Amino acid sequence: MFNTFKKYGWFFKLRWKSYTFGVTALIICAILQVMNPKIIGTIIDHFIAGTLNWQILLFWVTLILIFSLVMYVLRYGWRIALFGNSTLIESILRNRLFSFFTRMDSEFYQKYRTGDLMAHATNDLAAIRFVAADGVLTLTDALSLGGVTLFSMFFFIDWKLTLVSILPLPILIFVSTYLGKMIHARYRGALQAFSAMNDHVQESVTGMKVLKTFGEEEEDFTAFKEETQRVVNKNQLVYKLKAALNPSIEIIMGMTYVIAILVGGNYVQSGRISIGDLVAFISYIGMMQWPLLAVGGLINTLERGSAAYDRVEVLLNYEPSIVEIKNPYRKELAGDISFDVHSFTFPDDENPVLTDVSFHLERGNMLGIVGRTGSGKSTVYKLLMREYDQYDGRIAYNDIDIKEYALESLKKGIAIVPQENFLFSTTIRENIRFGNPDLSQEAVEKYAILADIHEDILEFPEGYDTKVGERGVSLSGGQKQRIAIARALAVEPECLILDDSLSAVDAQTEENILSLLKKERRNKTTIISAHRISSIMNADEIIVMEKGSISERGSHQQLIESKGWYNNMYHKQQLEKKLDGEGV
Repeated sequence: MFNTFKKYGWFFKLRWKSYTFGVTALIICAILQVMNPKIIGTIIDHFIAGTLNWQILLFWVTLILIFSLVMYVLRYGWRIALFGNSTLIESILRNRLFSFFTRMDSEFYQKYRTGDLMAHATNDLAAIRFVAADGVLTLTDALSLGGVTLFSMFFFIDWKLTLVSILPLPILIFVSTYLGKMIHARYRGALQAFSAMNDHVQESVTGMKVLKTFGEEEEDFTAFKEETQRVVNKNQLVYKLKAALNPSIEIIMGMTYVIAILVGGNYVQSGRISIGDLVAFISYIGMMQWPLLAVGGLINTLERGSAAYDRVEVLLNYEPSIVEIKNPYRKELAGDISFDVHSFTFPDDENPVLTDVSFHLERGNMLGIVGRTGSGKSTVYKLLMREYDQYDGRIAYNDIDIKEYALESLKKGIAIVPQENFLFSTTIRENIRFGNPDLSQEAVEKYAILADIHEDILEFPEGYDTKVGERGVSLSGGQKQRIAIARALAVEPECLILDDSLSAVDAQTEENILSLLKKERRNKTTIISAHRISSIMNADEIIVMEKGSISERGSHQQLIESKGWYNNMYHKQQLEKKLDGEGV
């Protein structure tokens, strides 16, 4: 139990003033609360003795009202203190998680699924929040009220009667400890089941178009029902243990009542205690019931919070594979690119995806990369952007190894437009200036023109204020690609990478964009990969990738003359183009 609170020690130190006030207020409330049974017992004794009058009654009733007023103020205060702190720790951890997510590398996102990460940021943090408020509240209330009540029973009523009556309580300690361990283990399984269900929802919503296209809605719904049932089953295992705890407490309390009535009644007859004392003692046992019942809720809250905290802590302790060296090179990225990789294998894979790939790209030149699907084109870009470090070889910008650059310098110096474009559910303007928020409207339009999307935007009813919808759902594939290109151009990168980013536009639009890019970026480096030869035929150098290696290289004319794969693909595409033209 206390091991759970130890995990939260850093936060308790941070908010020690408010927690001290909250705990102190709870203890004072407990002390004032146990005064009431003694006051009532005193009134009863006065009544039996015939000494009760309006003056005595008014005194004790006024005292009860004063205690109630003080408890009202203190309870208001500790609720603000404790529950305010609970929302604060949730906010702190949520910010830590989000910051952590933004710093993680590709390997991390291959290991953890989006739904699982969402579960950490929602369900797990909610369980942690409960410990910071309900856990502290229940523990303090149970200990203070239980302790003060026992003290009152021991010293205000009769110590022998108290000792005899609490004999069954050690049984509760054993039951609570045993069930608590089992609840912790089962709740961890419940959290994992929830994460899996979250994954399913995220993937299904993201891939809804695919589901509908293949008519797999019913099958996916059936699979989701199975995931949901698994969550229900795991949680029911937790609830069965929780359900066993409170009845155990009720049985123990029943035994305590029986002992108190039998022994206490005998003490009244012998004159050891008064009837008022027995009534007060029975009231104290009733007050003891809440701390004991609270133990069940406390164990559940703490075990949930402990399991959730462990999951979040494991995540935050993840060590990224991409680590910045001490005193890295922080100047802007500039100069030639040297790429010399002898071998690269993705983590957890056995076979290398790149073998003996090397090229030298002078600043201001354009490199074209072509090849079959899966030939290694995108892998080259991932290494250029330092998404992976586990390769045999060297990659350098301006003859400085990329591992010596500050990560921020690489991020600012390189912009990529990937095959799958992601647009945020905001306006077109905000999407274009996403990497440069202070960009003026004039500059936004400039980059839209370069990407040949300006005229399309003006045709929208709201122009640049048009909201694209989630992931750009309201736009065509070609429009999304061109907005993504404009967004990449807006940060004015030293190195621009277009990874098959013109596949959804027609040949004329492609020619316009490439012409504008060549003119605009004549002093900066551009790398283009494509399936269409027309996209890279004007590049200063072209390399052909095949099974992770370079099979051909040279200018367009040199590759045509070599009569290899490039030549065959070029003439095949030219023939297809003619056939399409004849069909018009």
